Amino acid sequence: MPAAWKHDRETPSLSEVFRSIAVPTGGSPFRRFLAFIGPGYLVAVGYMDPGNWATSLAGGAKFGYTLLFVALLSNIMAILLQSLCARLAIASGRDLAQACRDAFPRWVSIPLWLFAEAAIIATDLAEVIGTAIGLNLLFGIPLEIGIFITAADVFLILWLQYRGFRWVEAFVIGLLMVISACFLVQIAMADPDWNAVLLGFAPSVEIVTNPDMLYIALGIIGATVMPHNLYLHSGIVQTRAYGQDPTLKRQALRLATWDSTIALMLALVINASILILAAATFYASGNTEIVEIDQAHALLSPLLGSGLAPTLFGIALLCCGLNATVTATMAGQIVMEGFINFRISPVLRRLITRLIAIVPAMAVILIYGSEETGQLLILSQVVLSFQLPFAIVPLVMFTASRAKMGDLAAPAWLTALCALVAVTIIVLNVNLLRTVLFG
Repeated sequence: MPAAWKHDRETPSLSEVFRSIAVPTGGSPFRRFLAFIGPGYLVAVGYMDPGNWATSLAGGAKFGYTLLFVALLSNIMAILLQSLCARLAIASGRDLAQACRDAFPRWVSIPLWLFAEAAIIATDLAEVIGTAIGLNLLFGIPLEIGIFITAADVFLILWLQYRGFRWVEAFVIGLLMVISACFLVQIAMADPDWNAVLLGFAPSVEIVTNPDMLYIALGIIGATVMPHNLYLHSGIVQTRAYGQDPTLKRQALRLATWDSTIALMLALVINASILILAAATFYASGNTEIVEIDQAHALLSPLLGSGLAPTLFGIALLCCGLNATVTATMAGQIVMEGFINFRISPVLRRLITRLIAIVPAMAVILIYGSEETGQLLILSQVVLSFQLPFAIVPLVMFTASRAKMGDLAAPAWLTALCALVAVTIIVLNVNLLRTVLFG
C-alpha cells in the first residue's frame, strides 16, 4: 500500500461478497469485461430513482426541453466522478468511507459520516415515496399503507444477498431493462418534437438566471450525481477478484470504468426520457404545473389516448423504487462500516434507515395530504445536492495523490475536470441558498 495511508487496510466493507466474483486472467478481453459487468448498473440505479422522476417531471412540464442540458451535464459529471471511485478502490483497496476515516482526524471524519448518513436517508425518503406511489397507481393501495409496505423490501434484499452478489446484479439489470422498455413505448406514443429535443441538449443562460429553473436544475443534479453512489461504487468494485499485480489493476480499472460509463449512458437515456415525456405531453398541452407523480399518471391516458401509457408509467416507477432500495442498503452498509467500523446485519441496517425515512413521509401525508409528496421528493434531491461537496472533495483529493494511489493516481486533466465539477456544484448551491434567503 502507498505509505501515505496511516493504517493497513482493515476488514473490507461488504466482507461477505468481497472478491467473491472471479475475473478470468486468460481468454478474450470480452470475457474479462463480462466479469466486470454489474457494479456500474447498481450505481446507475441511483441516477434514475424516484427522486429523479419528481425533478425531471417538474422540469419537463414547466420548462419543456430546456433542462435536457442539465440532465446531460449531470450525467457527464457522474461518469467522471464514478471513474474516480473505481480508481480509488482498485489502487488503494479502500472504499471512500474507509479512505476518509484513514486520512482525516475524527473531528472531520465523524461529520462527514453524518453528512453521508443524511444523504442516504434523503435518498431513502425518495424511494419510500416513489415506491408507495407506484403501489398506489398500480394497485390502488393508499399511500399511508404503501409507505409501511415498503419496509418489507428487507426480505427481498436478504434473499438476493443469500443467493450471491451476481443475483443482486441480475435482479437490478433485469428491472432496468423493464424500465427502459416502458419508456421506449411511452416516448413512441408521445411523439415528441425531436428538433426541440436536440436543441434542449444545448446550454441556456436562463438556467442560471431564472431562480425557478435553477431550483429544478439543482434538484436534477442532486438527483443524478448522488453522494451515496460515490461510496457505493468504491465498495462494490471490490467484489471482483482482479488480482494485485499492477498490470492486472490497470486492466481492472479500465474495465470497471467502461462498465460504469456504459451503465450511466443508459441512466441518461431513462432520465432524458422522463423529461421528454413530460415536455411532450404536459408542457405541450399547457399543464406546466405538474410536480406530482400521481398527477402525471392521471393525465397520461387522456393526453396520449391510450390506457397502456399510465400502466407502463406505474410499472417503471415501481421497478425504480425496488431497484434503488437494494443499492441504498449496500451504500448504507459501506458508509457505516467504512466510517466508524461498525457492522450490523443488512436487514437491521435497512429497517433503521427505512423507519427514519418513513417518519417525514408520513408526517407530510397526514398534515398536508398526498398532493405535497412531489414537493417533498424535489426537496430531498436538493438536500442531496448540498451533501455532494462533502463526498466529492475528499474523492478528488485522494485520487490526485500519488502518495496514496501510487502509479494509478488520477492524471492531472481528470483531477482538474472533477475539481471543476466540485466547484460548479458548490457555486450552484451558494447561488440557490442566496436566492432562497434573499429572494
